[in-house]
Amino acid sequence: MHPSEAILSDRSNRLKGETIVVGITGSIAAVESIKVIRELLRHGAKVVPVMSRDATSIVTPGAIEFAAGIPPVVDITGQVEHVKYVGPGAGKASLMLIAPATSNTLSKIALGISDTSVTTFASMALGAGIPIVVAPAMHSEMTRNRLVNANLDSLRKAGVHFVPPVLEENEAKLAHPDAIVAHVMHHLGRGPLKGRSVLVIGGSTAEQIDDVRYVTNGGSGRTAVELASWAFRLGAIPILWLGEARVPVPEFIPTRRFRDLSDLHDLMERFPGELKGADLVLVPAALSDYTVEGRRKGKIDSATEATVNLRLARTRKVLPEIRGRLSPNAKLVGFKLAPFDTPEDLAARARTLMQEVGLDAVVANGPSAMGAEESMVLLVLPSAKPLAMEGPKSQLALRLMEHFGELLP
Repeated sequence: MHPSEAILSDRSNRLKGETIVVGITGSIAAVESIKVIRELLRHGAKVVPVMSRDATSIVTPGAIEFAAGIPPVVDITGQVEHVKYVGPGAGKASLMLIAPATSNTLSKIALGISDTSVTTFASMALGAGIPIVVAPAMHSEMTRNRLVNANLDSLRKAGVHFVPPVLEENEAKLAHPDAIVAHVMHHLGRGPLKGRSVLVIGGSTAEQIDDVRYVTNGGSGRTAVELASWAFRLGAIPILWLGEARVPVPEFIPTRRFRDLSDLHDLMERFPGELKGADLVLVPAALSDYTVEGRRKGKIDSATEATVNLRLARTRKVLPEIRGRLSPNAKLVGFKLAPFDTPEDLAARARTLMQEVGLDAVVANGPSAMGAEESMVLLVLPSAKPLAMEGPKSQLALRLMEHFGELLP
């Protein structure tokens, strides 16, 4: 067994049955193409690597063959590889990814020039209607060149999808491999979430005691970030409203931040269209049940106040307000964190919340899940037996999003 087979689908099988042509051009970022290929394999894809001659001076064909499990196409031969993989007929690729894509290669594709294996594949793919995703890498001065930009605009008009580069150190650097693969998966998403608007409200709230201290909880925001990330990979258009969080947010997820419940209510007032236009709203946020009465101005001086008494007041519930702002056909999923003795007890608590608010589903779990990387949850629906799931939150997020997609009309 080739080593590439050992990692096949070890993250998901969402790309199983898909053939992805990966074009590699002569950028120093070509060293990252190995990671991109391996990440595609981890989601189940078959990868056909294609290299320009310039790319072979940066990363060897042998290294790419090791990564993909098959030799890369460097030159077009009598096997007419571009016709075989991106031409008409059965067996053609689902998508062509060019990562990294230099300004030279992108400009050639825009002008219809086919003088390397990568540009030849791209020209054939454009003519055959095969989707093309490009992940540019170039010096930032090139991104300000109006001639280069005109070529990039031509590609966008032709339907080519761009993965935004990371702008740092005066360079437009290749996006992270996870982000590149997420864009590929988003483009190939074909399930019920394809093109649907998904709003995820997550993270924890922090209710202030004074100007520097606050009362919060142990929520990490991981579940919300994973749900939004998988929504994007499955073809949805996600927006993340995120409170306090201890995990990074991928750059491909549009995000608005809030700190306390007042901030969250402010988001509802400022962006009502994001609620009204959502097809699916998920609320895994660890929202405060109490806020501090009589918040102090400035900083409480610990040198003069040996003890501080706090009085907490119950906050108004957010889920009913969200429900009232959604369109009639939108689906709302709540998350219930509660102590419980048995799964039946937890499911009963979830059903009570569902009935009180008018939720379409509830994901329930115990306090041990807060801040943890793994969790056990119950997915409770109005008229079905609760479904127990357990594992890393990333895997749980995928399984939950697949079930949430089934809620949509």
